[in-house]
Amino acid sequence: MKDAAFLTTATRHGGGLMTAAAAYPDAPKPWLDLSTGINPEPWRGPRASEEALNRLPDPAALAALEAVAAAAFGASPERTAAVAGAEAAIRLLPLLLGVRAVEVVGPTYGAHAEAWRAAGVATRLIAPDQAAASQAGVLVVVNPNNPDGRLTRRADLIAMARARSKAGRWLVADESFIECAPGDSVSDLAEPGLIVLRSFGKFYGLAGVRLGFMLAAPELIRRLRALQGDWPVGADALTLGLGAYADEAWRRRTEAALAERADRLDDLLARAGFQIIGGTSLFRMTRTPHAARWFQHLCRAGILTRPFDHTPDALRFGVPAERDFPRLRRALETFG
Repeated sequence: MKDAAFLTTATRHGGGLMTAAAAYPDAPKPWLDLSTGINPEPWRGPRASEEALNRLPDPAALAALEAVAAAAFGASPERTAAVAGAEAAIRLLPLLLGVRAVEVVGPTYGAHAEAWRAAGVATRLIAPDQAAASQAGVLVVVNPNNPDGRLTRRADLIAMARARSKAGRWLVADESFIECAPGDSVSDLAEPGLIVLRSFGKFYGLAGVRLGFMLAAPELIRRLRALQGDWPVGADALTLGLGAYADEAWRRRTEAALAERADRLDDLLARAGFQIIGGTSLFRMTRTPHAARWFQHLCRAGILTRPFDHTPDALRFGVPAERDFPRLRRALETFG
């Protein structure tokens, strides 16, 4: 019973190691979390000093962070605002955009539809081939898509953004995993109806820092800053973000390392009988007729993956750290 109950809980989103450990108290520790698509080998640089933690964040440090991030994104600082994770921006969008209808290209990250519905906005999921024809006040495209890695090409997003801007409509491009496909980012596009969301924690492996960015027209950015107040992010986010976004050498090395490990994971999963149906260099989406049994088997081995209620034969694996491949291999070899 506990297996079935936790399987139902785990379909909402990744993470939840404490709940997993409670459901499987005999599983080996520490748990290996492959449920979220967060880089397990994070950027390692200085955190905030004790003095910085002892005082309120400095507005000059926030401006410096936004300038460094904007440069990394190919955007301008006046179009870039820091938020406490991309999730915070998702929840704030209904307060910023007065629309009556929203369409979300899905299936995708559930928080987008949740946020608009909670605000009383008519919201529906549409298929990818319906996006270009959307007449809703806001269209949301997650690119690369979470959870399956589906990619919308940059040229198509540019065409949608320009058409929607001319019609007085918004396009929200959630680029939380765009470091896995940087050539298809539209963060540099200065289109009045375009809003881009960026995540720091996934690629840089520091999700607990809670840092993200919204890129949009300067007037919308001013309204967002007024809504958030003077201290939208904390001292650690300021320090780590400043260091990481300036470290281009680490970014290039990590892009290559993640791609290599994703290929190795594909080989490992294919040998275990999984069909690879999508993903990015941070996670791989698989299909198997035994997805529920695999999820439970891996949990008993102390390895958390991601199941789905809308696609019950799918299971998603985060790309492991180098040190964790042997443990995953052993667990895959003992399924029966």
